[in-house]
Amino acid sequence: MPPNTTLWPIGVHTPGKHLVLRAYLNAWLPILGMTQGRIVFIDGFAGPGAYLGGEDGSPIIAIRALNEHVSKNRISAEVAFVFVESDPDRAANLERIVNELRPSMPTNASIHVHRGAFDETLSDLLDTVGASGKILAPAFVMVDPFGVSDTPMSLLSRILQNPRSELYISFMYEAINRFKTSPEFGPHLDALFGTTEWRNGIEMPESDARRKFFYDLYTRQLKDAGAKHVVRFELFEGNRHVYTIFFATKSHVGCDRMKQAIWSVSPGGEFAFRGSRSGQLSLLESLGPNREYLRREIRAKFGGQGAVDIKKMIEWVSGDETDFHSGHLKSTLKEMEQQNELTAVGPPEKRRRSGTFAPGTMVTVL
Repeated sequence: MPPNTTLWPIGVHTPGKHLVLRAYLNAWLPILGMTQGRIVFIDGFAGPGAYLGGEDGSPIIAIRALNEHVSKNRISAEVAFVFVESDPDRAANLERIVNELRPSMPTNASIHVHRGAFDETLSDLLDTVGASGKILAPAFVMVDPFGVSDTPMSLLSRILQNPRSELYISFMYEAINRFKTSPEFGPHLDALFGTTEWRNGIEMPESDARRKFFYDLYTRQLKDAGAKHVVRFELFEGNRHVYTIFFATKSHVGCDRMKQAIWSVSPGGEFAFRGSRSGQLSLLESLGPNREYLRREIRAKFGGQGAVDIKKMIEWVSGDETDFHSGHLKSTLKEMEQQNELTAVGPPEKRRRSGTFAPGTMVTVL
């Protein structure tokens, strides 16, 4: 349930979500900001901009990501921040904080605080863009509701129809689990999933299998809505699940950067991450990633296929078929070559050194 005050204490799940958000924006801003004419960050449930203890809310984190970026002066695109908040007191508080930051903003950045509901506001925006015969500028859309209403799959589908739009969604599994048998919540869950198939999970006993059922259904619906890659990560307090984030994109580069952002935040302390593919609480060992797990995935995917272009392997590890990212691949391949688990042949015009995988290298996993 949403808090009944303008400000509230930061939740145990929120720091993890915000750390990943900031890490991803650090990559998203220069990648698109140096190649596009306009990019948009939309926070659909923006809140008051701060928590009771003074911690930054997601809108301020996004603004600071631009203001403090090492490549800020090289980002040539117009950067528009659109913050949507339905509560008038929270919107006013957010506007006050934003106004304090406006003087420090680059001249190519703009901030808009819109008082309204997420679904109505985004629908109006998409209607306006469509009526002009245009498509939405490359957009990162943060969808962070307090419950299960006002985030229909039909609206997410409209967002994803725009080729460079991405979604960062807080999936409220605990609310779904709590209200799934309440008749008045049925229509909300029908809209959330964009299907009535979620009802097939009602009778399943509470378990990881039931949670996986709802996750897999939501992933499938996001892909049917237009996403090519869907990555999720769960946040835990100790062994207690508190939150799940879904990231949906058409870009394998965006998918890879999101996985890098997740891995950059060490599990442990107040929160930990569980990936969507491994089922493990953590893929980290004390000295780094569990590369044996990745080696098994590489053997399962490419073993027996003959020579495979390294580009194809990079695209695979960048996508949503594995929890690992491209930064893990070549060091793992190097270990596999040292242990005679693969052979590699470089491009004819170059002399290849063992353990290196330049563009054009063909890799045979034994």
